[in-house]
Amino acid sequence: MTLLFLILISRIYFVQVVQGAFWYGEAKERWSAAEVLSAKRGSITDRNGNILAMDTIAYNIAVNPRVIHDADIEDEIVDGLNKILGKPKEELRKLVTAKNAEGKYYSNREMREGGWGIDKSLADQIKEFREQLSKEKELSDVGIYLTESLKRYYTRNTLASQLVGYLDKEGKALSGIEAFYDEQLRGVDGWIKYEKDGKRVQLAEGEVDFQPAENGQDIELTIDSDIQYYVEEALQQIVKEYNPKSATIIAADPNTMEILAMANVPTFNPNEFWKSPYANFYNHAIKSLYEPGSTFKIATLAAAVEEGVFNPDEMFKSGSIKLQGIPKPINDIKRDGWGTISFLDGLKHSSNVAFVKLGYERIGADKLRDYFSKFGFGQKTGISLSNELAGVINLQYPSDVARATFGQGNVLVTPIQQVAAVAAVANGGELLQPQIVKKVTDPITKTTTEIEPKVIRRVISEETSKKVGEYLEQVVSDQDKGTGKNAYIEGYRVAGKTGTAQKVVNGKYSADKFVVSFIGYAPVEDPKIVVYVVVDEPNDPLVGGGKVAAPAFKQIVLKSLRKMGVPPSRETVPDSGKKEATVEVPDLSKLKVAQAKAELAALAINCEMVGNGATVLQQIPAAGSAIHPTQRIYLITEQRDKLVIPDLTGVSLRDALEIASLVGIRLIPEGQGFVVSQKEETLNHVKVLKVVLAPPLGAVTESEGAGGEADPSADGSTAEDNTEAAGENNTDDSADDEAEG
Repeated sequence: MTLLFLILISRIYFVQVVQGAFWYGEAKERWSAAEVLSAKRGSITDRNGNILAMDTIAYNIAVNPRVIHDADIEDEIVDGLNKILGKPKEELRKLVTAKNAEGKYYSNREMREGGWGIDKSLADQIKEFREQLSKEKELSDVGIYLTESLKRYYTRNTLASQLVGYLDKEGKALSGIEAFYDEQLRGVDGWIKYEKDGKRVQLAEGEVDFQPAENGQDIELTIDSDIQYYVEEALQQIVKEYNPKSATIIAADPNTMEILAMANVPTFNPNEFWKSPYANFYNHAIKSLYEPGSTFKIATLAAAVEEGVFNPDEMFKSGSIKLQGIPKPINDIKRDGWGTISFLDGLKHSSNVAFVKLGYERIGADKLRDYFSKFGFGQKTGISLSNELAGVINLQYPSDVARATFGQGNVLVTPIQQVAAVAAVANGGELLQPQIVKKVTDPITKTTTEIEPKVIRRVISEETSKKVGEYLEQVVSDQDKGTGKNAYIEGYRVAGKTGTAQKVVNGKYSADKFVVSFIGYAPVEDPKIVVYVVVDEPNDPLVGGGKVAAPAFKQIVLKSLRKMGVPPSRETVPDSGKKEATVEVPDLSKLKVAQAKAELAALAINCEMVGNGATVLQQIPAAGSAIHPTQRIYLITEQRDKLVIPDLTGVSLRDALEIASLVGIRLIPEGQGFVVSQKEETLNHVKVLKVVLAPPLGAVTESEGAGGEADPSADGSTAEDNTEAAGENNTDDSADDEAEG
């Protein structure tokens, strides 16, 4: 017995003293519990703070096959979850009857497919089903568990989806801003460790170790959700009419190169990304290379003006040109040409011969190659998006140089390169790095980092920039010769260029597959927006950039300028032959003010509220009226005795008289046209409103009379010149000729 006690005491001493620290540590591990504190991923917003991507509460479903089996409720669980989640019964039954290698039922199985990251509405249905089943079977536990988690939610669904990107079901960032700024957005998870008793209840006097989660940084993009919507709306119209292989539109501020909108079709919904094919995730704006076609002539034109070799009045013979060292002649789209014309008319007609003379013969290969490089072609722009391509400018042979002058041959560019280059022409000659992020805010330090515009280099002088803008404006304003006439916007000066390029298929230029485009900016005198529209393989081989892309450009730019508050100059282009564009006023009576505003915003029409009521009682002009796109709509929301005189600037005399009658004041007009100023006065002890009217700049008006105005019925449309066919299809040989390089 003594020996036994000596052995026990020795063992106790060894365990508690010699190994005491080791076993105490092991015990603490048994007592301790740890939980991960998930960091909240930073939000992504547009430039106005509208949320595009954010973390939101989600729920994960798990089941306990052991509990379900013991309660004999497999059929009820399978039927209930099938009805709520739509998950096949075979998969559910396999889940709720799952066994381990020893043949025993599992105590916990997560429902990864179809039950992971469900929203609150589904979770509430699961809870209700669980409670109902528990009451029916008189069970405290039916083996269905819900745990809270975070999931990524994209508030605008498909809006800017390729730009914003998405997270997969495992939370991995796979594209767009989500992937490029993943490190800043995802944050750092925290944790908490505490001591517990046998029932897993935290000990009041136990040790606690805590590391708080660090939420991710918030990203504010440069895009404007409204302009993004205008762009995607235009893309859907292109799809409806021409069913292309793909189409891309980029809108940017040329003075800062902040991207205002970027979109492609086909597209996808990042909330349901698994439902779309991989091709829908592709951002053609930075990843696709195209022969640019005649939009590339802008770079050649700018170089020619800068070098002093472009004289708009100088004459040349169009149609075809034969160059030494190049076996085949280079032709215009119209093989017999337009006769002997000026270089400015050559620009309007998009003559290949004109640009070969300017670029190949006068500027020369070395200088031309240098200008293309200065404009950023053949190199990445540096935009904050992954997998941007650099493009190709490979001018080894004389034929390469000649073809490059009009955007064909060994010239491959991305849409974002095109936008950056034309922005340099618009903004006074400086090439800027495209910016997609405006601000980054750290929620921990409360500091905000603003991304400033970055000038890469000066390409051309301000004087050259101004001249090129004036020349490109005539491509749009000349309704007889200009290939860009369908981009003309009444009241605004627009510069632009169409492009149509044959695609290379099996080493040869295709006769029926084209890439058509339009790029331009407005207003010419003070550019606020540059827009590039490129459409890959429209279903009609006879249409060009002027037919397909220019109308989309016009729609986007008009709405965007109105949204930006850029007033029209109302200066008409002499002899343009273009009638004033109009829009039809919708019926807004009896609508709630918010709904009426939304309808007008969709049409890019400004409105002014007259009164403080909640419902539209009357509108001026009346529903069905044809008005200029820049004219305001007045929404009357209160009775006459409560109204105040609104700002009438820009309205016609007829509408001014009607509004004055509504608010109960006499109107005394002076002049003709549209109201330019107003003043409230007292005449013979009676309040009157004196208004001064003036016609639009450059317009010739007839006498309006007391309540008349110029005929607003013109819709601004023009007959499409079918001879444009594939725009200014810049092939210099037949469709069957082999493509060089």
